[in-house]
Amino acid sequence: MSRAANDAALLAITHRIAQATIAAIHGGGKLLIAGNGGSAADAQHIAAEIVGRYKLNRRSWPALALTTDTSALTAIANDFGFETIFARQIEGLGQRGDIFWGLSTSGRSPNILAALEAARAAGLVTVGFTGESGTALADRCDHLFVAPSDDTPCIQQIHLTAAHGICDAIEQTLAAPAR
Repeated sequence: MSRAANDAALLAITHRIAQATIAAIHGGGKLLIAGNGGSAADAQHIAAEIVGRYKLNRRSWPALALTTDTSALTAIANDFGFETIFARQIEGLGQRGDIFWGLSTSGRSPNILAALEAARAAGLVTVGFTGESGTALADRCDHLFVAPSDDTPCIQQIHLTAAHGICDAIEQTLAAPAR
């Protein structure tokens, strides 16, 4: 964790992801997020911070975790295969101007890789969150956050810490009073 907190490049990519997410939301787009296991829970957590609130009482902004609709997930997995559960939702819900965050601690999750490809094909800004060995998603991402660890729990802690920083930046920018 201390390596991440003092890593200038990691702080810079976090800032770029925040700015890209702010631009999408400010421009009328939405944040779509997906992950598996603990990263699925993190996707839901982040979406809730954007739709509900992080720290400030302010208007709601559009964010959706693609991990929460069990009917869609099971129907898509059954009919098209588990690797398409997020890509298929992006095809139906994503629009140019939106941003997609794919969370994969390994960087090799087939459904996250497929989702990033679908998002890129649909004209969404693509963001990957992974660990040190997860750079397989690099060519599918406009922005890639690589947590400096190969330990899954540590990677997830770093991802959530960065996501909270991004949520704070979003609120500070979009909820700021007009001058």
